Amino acid sequence: MERETTNLLPKHERLLANLGENLRLARLRRQLSAEQVAERAGVSRSTLHALEKGSAGTSLGKFLQVLAVMGLEADFTRLATDDVLGRKLADARLTETRRRAPKKKTSK
Repeated sequence: MERETTNLLPKHERLLANLGENLRLARLRRQLSAEQVAERAGVSRSTLHALEKGSAGTSLGKFLQVLAVMGLEADFTRLATDDVLGRKLADARLTETRRRAPKKKTSK
């Protein structure tokens, strides 16, 4: 069975590469080997390597496992918390006044 590949825009590939690099740097700052982190996270070294390279084919669950090993799982919950555009869109919808259809006149 052939694996499905994920096609990303170049800017999204760069974002994943930066995220992977940050993950690698966090591991190195803690003086943990790739083998140690992979073993503790329950992933293979090749999966950890793919995460650190910013591969789009790795699962979000594996990423969370590696973050947890390094004590960074709280960072995971901060993703998309400061959604400026979403808040502006929601506020715009709240301030819109809805127009109602005129009431029907009833004849008596």
